[in-house]
Amino acid sequence: MAICYDRLFHLMIDKKISNAQLKERAGFSANIITRLKRNEYVSIESVERICRVMECGVDDILEFVPEEKEGKES
Repeated sequence: MAICYDRLFHLMIDKKISNAQLKERAGFSANIITRLKRNEYVSIESVERICRVMECGVDDILEFVPEEKEGKES
């Protein structure tokens, strides 16, 4: 399973929060924002900080999506 953070970015738009504001309020580096944009792993601590800043639950900012296997026939 892969992680997708599209929900976070939609929520940020709805709440009018920029990447820089999230970074500052959550107290993490720009590297975390980059990892989120690339749908890469971020620590549970970072996810918790985001949820506190966004006043939401984990399922409001991320979702698990099935990974497609290479060479899979249609």
